[in-house]
Amino acid sequence: MRHSTAILSGTPVRLSDLRFPAAQVVIGRTRLPYIHLDNLLNFAKIDRDGRVDAFLAAYLPDEVAVIFFQRGQAVNAVALTPRERSAITIADALRLMHKEAERSELTFCEAPLEQLVWMYHAGVAPLQPVLVDQKAPAKLFETLQRDRFSGVLEFLVDGRVNYLRLADGRFTAGYFADKPDDTPVAAWIEQLLTPRADGSRPAVAAGVFQPGTGLPEQASAALLEAAREVFWRLAEHAERETPHDGLKRALRLRDVVVASHPPLANVSIPRDRPLPTAVMTPDEVTTGLAVWSRQLLEQLEVVAPGAAPDILKGATKDHRFLLQRAGFYGRLPWTVSW
Repeated sequence: MRHSTAILSGTPVRLSDLRFPAAQVVIGRTRLPYIHLDNLLNFAKIDRDGRVDAFLAAYLPDEVAVIFFQRGQAVNAVALTPRERSAITIADALRLMHKEAERSELTFCEAPLEQLVWMYHAGVAPLQPVLVDQKAPAKLFETLQRDRFSGVLEFLVDGRVNYLRLADGRFTAGYFADKPDDTPVAAWIEQLLTPRADGSRPAVAAGVFQPGTGLPEQASAALLEAAREVFWRLAEHAERETPHDGLKRALRLRDVVVASHPPLANVSIPRDRPLPTAVMTPDEVTTGLAVWSRQLLEQLEVVAPGAAPDILKGATKDHRFLLQRAGFYGRLPWTVSW
């Protein structure tokens, strides 16, 4: 298969050449049509061996999509393109893979959670480029040591992606693509930067960033659909309680809540329209829905005192387990008995 010549934003490195560190390569780089994506994504649900911290890297025609797994569950995704690096929804990443399957490849690797956190933040945090002298690339380490930099250095050499944590300019930990376990870090970097037999030098790029504290989880498609269904069931109940006014009241209230909880705008899209693709956390989704639900139910209790728990039970019973895991009920003042 002919590989893309697209270049990673801000570097001289081709996207198709990127190779990330891995504790264990579960699926080596393979043509995407040979991979059953649904089985891969659901492996942790059917086999305990699948409950691993890992990443899936899909090499698409003009970008690389990376999905991160924590204990076997897909939790977030980023896209690396010639224009930028950014977070994308897991659904969008999968959509791109299905659309470009014939021209794409995939690899699936186990990796320590700390590395996944660094990979994610390298894809979404403001990455500050570090000037690299291609004739003497090792000098960048002298610069970082002189500046007493603390954070993570992303160090790319001919597509090999390496992450080095520095404290006051000194190396403390790292993850390195293709490095043999018995090779010291300093010797490996020197080996990476050694000119080739023909005298040509490797393509080197570097950037620094702050790694953040964890790997955030995206709201799942199931949670988004459940939140939308609950929104419209409550809105329809309001209309039944106060005909010709209840639905208008629910939508006016939504517009007020959206100002402080924007994800509510996404989950209140009418049922006959596709949900917009936006990166949201479960907490953002359930908080916005709970704030709106509480205010709407408090207004309905003026008409039907004490009815809120029963209305809430009827609207959410089909999704109660999903909503409970997301913390929805804990944000409301009523107790729902099942």
